Amino acid sequence: MSAQSIRAIIVDDEQAARETLLLYIQKYCEGVEVIGEAADVPSAIETISKLKPSLVFLDVEMPFGNAFDVLENTATLGFETIFITAFSEYAIKAFNFSAAYYILKPVDIGELVHAVNKVKLQLSMNQQPLISQTLFDNMRHPENRKLVLPTASGFEIVSVKEIIRLSGSSNYTEIFLTDGKKKVVSKVLKFFEEMLNDQGFMRVHKSHIINLEQIKKYHKGRGGSVELSDGSEIEISPNKKQELLAYFG
Repeated sequence: MSAQSIRAIIVDDEQAARETLLLYIQKYCEGVEVIGEAADVPSAIETISKLKPSLVFLDVEMPFGNAFDVLENTATLGFETIFITAFSEYAIKAFNFSAAYYILKPVDIGELVHAVNKVKLQLSMNQQPLISQTLFDNMRHPENRKLVLPTASGFEIVSVKEIIRLSGSSNYTEIFLTDGKKKVVSKVLKFFEEMLNDQGFMRVHKSHIINLEQIKKYHKGRGGSVELSDGSEIEISPNKKQELLAYFG
């Protein structure tokens, strides 16, 4: 392996799963060197602390703890994480919120290569590995959830509470924040609708999602419209009117 190889550790309680993943990495993930393995939370913490990898392939559910127990005890070591998980709607929603890198069991080679390539790009930008930390914070403190927004040069982290509204146009979404800034993300509006539907947001129009806490006024009409805290006025689709009014009792 070259001096610029990504030093990686595999953490999974199933030996067969570790062996399969190691084989896939060696065969399909050029530039990744597996330097250690662990089968449970205590050995994972010890191995990561000792070997100081730049990438950890981390099984989410393990005996005597889970991936977040590992992160809590190694958070200062600054490594990227690719999570390995059986399908869990809750976990995947948390991953998407945080733009975390994850692959589902059984491991698909294409998904593995895609996740590794994203980590390579992140590491090449010399940015702090904040994605895993953001995911950890979101899982521990869902009442103050943060959203990781991919950008051309990396990513930005915003608090969900700071989002006033989102506006969709084709394959892009504009996100308007309480500090007056606007972020443009290459994700469709439906992506954010599915993530924010239990965070006090509502899709009130085919082009608009609003933070219900940011509503200042409602104006009557066929569907009506709402005035938000930034002074914007957003049209309400007639089929969303009753749902919106029900929120206010």
